[in-house]
Amino acid sequence: MSTGNTQAVPELDFEVLDVDVARGVVPLLSFRVRITEHAGVPVDAVTLECQIQIEAARRRYKDPREQEALLDIFGEPHRYAKTVRTMVLAIATTQVPRFTGSTEAQVKVSSSFDLGLGWVKYFHALEEGEVPLAFQFSGTVFYQGEAGNLQISKIPWDREASFRMPLTVWKQMVDEHYPDDNWLTLRRDVFDRLYRYRARNALGSWEETITQLLAGEADAPEAYGGLAGTPASNRLRFTNIPDDPVP
Repeated sequence: MSTGNTQAVPELDFEVLDVDVARGVVPLLSFRVRITEHAGVPVDAVTLECQIQIEAARRRYKDPREQEALLDIFGEPHRYAKTVRTMVLAIATTQVPRFTGSTEAQVKVSSSFDLGLGWVKYFHALEEGEVPLAFQFSGTVFYQGEAGNLQISKIPWDREASFRMPLTVWKQMVDEHYPDDNWLTLRRDVFDRLYRYRARNALGSWEETITQLLAGEADAPEAYGGLAGTPASNRLRFTNIPDDPVP
């Protein structure tokens, strides 16, 4: 902060303009942000920090397919008033070079398709439309004082911006980096049981293994080790894969 009482300090506002899939080896979403300085102070640089939140309560969920897919996150639709909550999508940092007046910056967010993460489950559950996001900005502004010396000021914590992200961008990123593939993370002991099941039944791929398990007790009752008659929602959990038979 400037030591002078009358010297102006930079006053920054932020607006999220759009989002695209960033080209690269890892999946990245790139948000284009307009930064406007209102005090007429040239800015040497900005270390910009941004927390991005999913404001799930600002979206409607009328599609039965979405409601079914969101059961694992929010429960039954009649509970949405209590269970639909804000989720943190990412915390990102970017360096903004010198500018006067206004400039644009790319806030790049590393993404994932790990369905063990709540926000990934949320995106995966949606069929179409937009995702309401809230950007909370903070960071440090570098500028020159009246004597030409380096000055520093903090971005106030109340600097925010809203943005409705098209779901098509997320789907494009998934298609580019995970074409026709989904990630599934299992506990090691559950994976060992699944591996032994595949070996015992001489199944040629993991897809074939899971497909046989999902076939149901009518097609392969022996695959469930006495689980016939249990609800499908329980039977299909991998923790119910039968142990090796006892001699």
